[in-house]
Amino acid sequence: QVQLVESGGGLVQAGGSLRLSCAASGRTFTSYTMGWFRQAPGKEREFVAAINWSGGTTEYADSVKGRFTISRDNAKKVTLQMTNLKPEDTAVYYCATRANIKVVRTTWDYDYWGQGTQVTVSS
Repeated sequence: QVQLVESGGGLVQAGGSLRLSCAASGRTFTSYTMGWFRQAPGKEREFVAAINWSGGTTEYADSVKGRFTISRDNAKKVTLQMTNLKPEDTAVYYCATRANIKVVRTTWDYDYWGQGTQVTVSS
């Protein structure tokens, strides 16, 4: 089993920044992808960003490209730096991982999920 714990969420004004972290524990994979997803009230969970184990491949949703940066600090920690935040970024943000080096955007391809951290952007 893999346990994922997100941290760093909070309340911020539009235009502000937040840094989310995801710490993994338990079983670790030799090749994996870690991703961030978000879910706003009444909406489906959507892809935000993902990175593979080597850090060489990253992908971003069009809505966050140029504002968010995903990075791999080490084998068990991934961060999501969010800048120029907008009210539409308000959601619960989830960290997820899959035992495959291919970066994908679909929720069902990820095997383990964290409990989520709330991000609220006020206008």
